[in-house]
Amino acid sequence: MIIIHTDGAARGNPGPGGYGAVLQYKQHRKELSEGFRMTTNNRMELLAVIKALQEIKVNGIPVTIYSDSKYVVDAVEKGWLWSWQKKGFKDKKNPDLWRKYIPLHLKYKPKLIWVKGHAGHPENERCDQLAVAAAEKPYLPPDQGYENPE
Repeated sequence: MIIIHTDGAARGNPGPGGYGAVLQYKQHRKELSEGFRMTTNNRMELLAVIKALQEIKVNGIPVTIYSDSKYVVDAVEKGWLWSWQKKGFKDKKNPDLWRKYIPLHLKYKPKLIWVKGHAGHPENERCDQLAVAAAEKPYLPPDQGYENPE
């Protein structure tokens, strides 16, 4: 099983932000992070999941994602995403990222599990550290989907 932990952060919301992800498969572990000059927390939470899924190199292995984002977990696990998609994401935020997520979801069929943030969960805390550090780097690039929406 591939285990993924994710988190996102934005100072000011909107403001500088970043995401962090930790992927684990057997004895392998990989950490991902990236920051942007202007974004939102929800965008970074979702982007963390997308970027982590994009790192998977094999099919057919169960994937479980742990996230402290109710926005992401509930949208997928409660099926809201599919009604949003049917309505063309009308009046929904982050359609660019949801459109990137959908083919990854269909390919890997991950199970998303919500974990309480800042509650001492070691991997969630690590993802938060990665996200915050990424958001604090100088000369951050733009989040094109936020700064130049569809």
